Amino acid sequence: MAMVLNEEAGMLKDAARGYLKASAPVSQLRKLRDSGSEDGFDRKTWADMAEMGWTGVLVPEAHGGVEMGHVAAGVIAEEMGRTLTASPYISTAIMGATALSRFGSDGQKSEWLPRIAAGEAITALAADEGRKHNPSRVAVSAERSGNGFKLNGRKTFVAEGHVADMLIVSARTAGSENEAEGITLFLVPRDAAGVTVERKDTVDSRHAADIVLDNVDVTADAVLGEVDNGLGALEAVLDAGRAGLSAEMSGSAQQCLDSTVGYLKERKQFGQIIGTFQALQHRAAHLYSEVELGKSIVLKALQTLDAAPDHAAMMVSAAKAKLGQVAQLAAREGVQMHGGMGMTDEFDIGFYMKRVRVAEALYGDANYHADKFARMRKY
Repeated sequence: MAMVLNEEAGMLKDAARGYLKASAPVSQLRKLRDSGSEDGFDRKTWADMAEMGWTGVLVPEAHGGVEMGHVAAGVIAEEMGRTLTASPYISTAIMGATALSRFGSDGQKSEWLPRIAAGEAITALAADEGRKHNPSRVAVSAERSGNGFKLNGRKTFVAEGHVADMLIVSARTAGSENEAEGITLFLVPRDAAGVTVERKDTVDSRHAADIVLDNVDVTADAVLGEVDNGLGALEAVLDAGRAGLSAEMSGSAQQCLDSTVGYLKERKQFGQIIGTFQALQHRAAHLYSEVELGKSIVLKALQTLDAAPDHAAMMVSAAKAKLGQVAQLAAREGVQMHGGMGMTDEFDIGFYMKRVRVAEALYGDANYHADKFARMRKY
């Protein structure tokens, strides 16, 4: 499989870069932060994305999507990472679409996929319950009640949970808290009786939510996939999101490098352009090589998701681990080579550091995925 974008993906990349640079630059994120936006993203930009077909990139054509695959989804996420565009793209267009396309019933697909493709519905995955990512640790209970289930418990740090129309909730229908078996996924409307949403501000000027489920009644039709056997589906949905986040971090790392090199070519110290200092040249060269390696492994993970989604977990974990390291390196080096002033509002580079910190931790940090990769390789 060639490690390059095909013509269609290349054209999508150019179009995405042109739109986002003009309509959703970092200054938009500044405005969202300064205005105290409760959404944490610009609704007009989200509507534009839907009109361009981005929200339907993983939705089958039969349900109103364009069905271009994960490479195309990653291309868009990468360009969003370059401009720090805040949106529910990963939680909805990638994870929500993957969950419903692969594991939804005919009724669930018909109800939700056209709305996702049209940008009319936002989804959020409620998987974690503690401070660290651990999707197999599920204490939220789903007890059988009549012809359905009654959900009780709490989910933490649900990205886009504060604006979601529909939550994908993992709950325990059998077994004990840390068992892989006995997990079931449910589709739960955010406005369902008993659902409480606690919006949380995050360091990257976006928002997440804690979700409390108090005797929430759902019917059997709310089950996504198989009862008691939902961990595999949950991991597949997570892997789609992890790959998308890796692509986003790749875009952020590339922009950090570009911005830093540009600064090195302009800033003078002791009467000289600091880019002529050999020590800084070495650091920039090292960062360039790391960014290029990151781009390659992300593309490989996205291609594997398209070609063999059931066998993509190891490559996705490799990409998430690598980009978690690369993106943070790019942001740190950017701030330091801006003389430390990068953390001030005078420069954009500090916004990149804050975002990649959140993206690196979301759905498993570099250590989590390095360990997961090692276990899958039987190290």
